[in-house]
Amino acid sequence: MRALAIIESKPQAAGDALLTVDGLTSAYSRIQVLHGVSIQVPPGELVALVGANGAGKTTLLRCISGVQPISAGSVLMQGKPITGASADARVRAGVCQVPEGRHVFAPMTIEDNLRMGAHTRPAAEIADGLEEVFTLFPVLRERRHQPAGVLSGGQQQMVALGRALMGKPRLLLLDEPSMGLAPLIVADIFRIIRMLRDTGMTILLVEQNARAALSIADHAYVMESGRIALQGRGRDLLKNDEVRRAYLGM
Repeated sequence: MRALAIIESKPQAAGDALLTVDGLTSAYSRIQVLHGVSIQVPPGELVALVGANGAGKTTLLRCISGVQPISAGSVLMQGKPITGASADARVRAGVCQVPEGRHVFAPMTIEDNLRMGAHTRPAAEIADGLEEVFTLFPVLRERRHQPAGVLSGGQQQMVALGRALMGKPRLLLLDEPSMGLAPLIVADIFRIIRMLRDTGMTILLVEQNARAALSIADHAYVMESGRIALQGRGRDLLKNDEVRRAYLGM
């Protein structure tokens, strides 16, 4: 795949962005992965982050959620720095992540997996949270007492998404939700993601399926070698010749 030429583009104005990442740098041991990454996620919008394997997309999400150290730069929620906050504190601030590969607790029941996502919420709210998730994913209601490990990949993705929603996120981080799923299941997952966005949820979506991600994104960033190479409205990047050649096979 031909690498995209890095284009110096003016970042979105931070304004009233729910999430602002400014000049973020991170490394694994001596290998620097992110090189001064800056993005903004406005409230109520779906922002997509696309790029090839190894571009740094998952590392950026891990930095935002507080499980990957940052060597430079800052992360702000509604203008307030959370750069030094623990992962647990970020969850309490409303940053909830659906990790790549789902990572459900296989021996535990579906319901107990979902309850794990609500550990920061008052006990009185858990029943309502479960009802919301079961309304969104009826198959989970039917199988709520079964071990999560017996579910199909698509159903486990529903559990992982439901678990994050149980945390009542202000910012939902989705890492490769379509990975390893059949096309029909992918279409259903993206339908749910679009529906969540339409209800006003703020979403940062990392996805290798560039066509699917850009088609539903309000705004999008293309990452290349730990840097932001391009940015713009999702539908505009779908028409961009460089993006079409590099990621859409056109």
